[in-house]
Amino acid sequence: MNIEPILLLLIPIISNVGFFKLKLIKTLSILSAVLTLIISIFLYFLAPIRNSFFFITKFTTFFLSMIASIYLLSTLYSMNYIKPSKIVSERLYYILLNCFASSMLFTVIMNNYGLMWVGIELTTVTSALLIVAETSETSLEATWRYIIIVSAGVTLALFSIIFIYYNYHTLTVTEILTKPENNIITKLAVALALIGFGTKAGVFPMYTWLPDAHSEAPSPISALFSGVLLPAATYVVYMVYQVNPLTNIFIIFATLSIITASVILTYQWHIKRMFAYSTIENMNLALLGLTIGQPLGAIILLLAHAFGKAGAFYSSGIVLKVLGEKRIENIGGLYTKLKLTSVSLLLSSLAVTGTPPFATFIGEFFILQTLIQKGYIIEFILIVVSLATAFISINYNVTKMIFTQRELTVSEEPRLITFISLVSSIIPLVLGILLLVILS
Repeated sequence: MNIEPILLLLIPIISNVGFFKLKLIKTLSILSAVLTLIISIFLYFLAPIRNSFFFITKFTTFFLSMIASIYLLSTLYSMNYIKPSKIVSERLYYILLNCFASSMLFTVIMNNYGLMWVGIELTTVTSALLIVAETSETSLEATWRYIIIVSAGVTLALFSIIFIYYNYHTLTVTEILTKPENNIITKLAVALALIGFGTKAGVFPMYTWLPDAHSEAPSPISALFSGVLLPAATYVVYMVYQVNPLTNIFIIFATLSIITASVILTYQWHIKRMFAYSTIENMNLALLGLTIGQPLGAIILLLAHAFGKAGAFYSSGIVLKVLGEKRIENIGGLYTKLKLTSVSLLLSSLAVTGTPPFATFIGEFFILQTLIQKGYIIEFILIVVSLATAFISINYNVTKMIFTQRELTVSEEPRLITFISLVSSIIPLVLGILLLVILS
């Protein structure tokens, strides 16, 4: 058996042995994130790996690299951002952060639908307390909503797993995908998975936990939620989808999700809630790409979105930390004092709204092109209008915050977290230019 997947899961957990000393657990957390990223990239060259426990293809390794990259960036960002609170101490914060990363990695490499379900449930357990790391009444309420709504969804997902087992008498993914069946039991299982696991992936109508949790969690955790937790859940939805592809139903729900998010984006007042609704739009577009047979477009979109959205939340975190303000209408003049943060915020907002030549644009282009080729013209028109609405709403708000004339009493930008924010927001642009060179 390959040792690499085991190390991938164990390293973040083992790093928690330094829990008794804050400086030690911080150092071990960074080391864990670096090693996790190296192993994730190395697994690309070892894939495919198929055995009783693990099912890792090259497709899977993109998700692993995404999770490991944002895990590393968020860990570094946390060093200068997280302060102890009444509920979550700094040491507990890093313990939960490492467990959260491990649970996401566990979810996407298991060769068993039941263990994937366990992985999704573990992400809830390990991340719930992280939402209240900055302790406020609204963060407590957001955590409560997160636990209740996601638990309801995961319960529905459990019924999906039970139906799969009832039909196949096994939950091994590689075994089930080699003998797909088109009967009422598998259809019911896939439909329940769309609602159940879709709750965690931000699919309509069970996405309502998402804006609250993303807006109230500390920014490095919001980046993990938006950048990689939702893609991990989307991965599971797609794996169950392949049991009996209900393409039309998936397209309807994904389209409804994109339309709903774009309409809500037109009247957003909270900087982090705005980016949270943008995540719903991007995740459902990626899910659409996977279900219509455009996995390349979906992967490009998810990769670029992970870094772009992390950059957006990191930038928002700096604005909140420096100005103590979250209402978009009260934020202005950022470019006069927070120049690098302004650049990061602008680049990341352009990235997540699919502006050319960012890689998100290339991913969206592939998906929309396939949608037309498959004859979904009405859905294509609705989605293009929704994407244009989201583009105008987000970029109007961001440019208003950056370029509106307003006096700021800020001395200087926090160096480390500004640098991390900038790096994260530039990656989708670099990736897009590289892809354009390769494709041309």
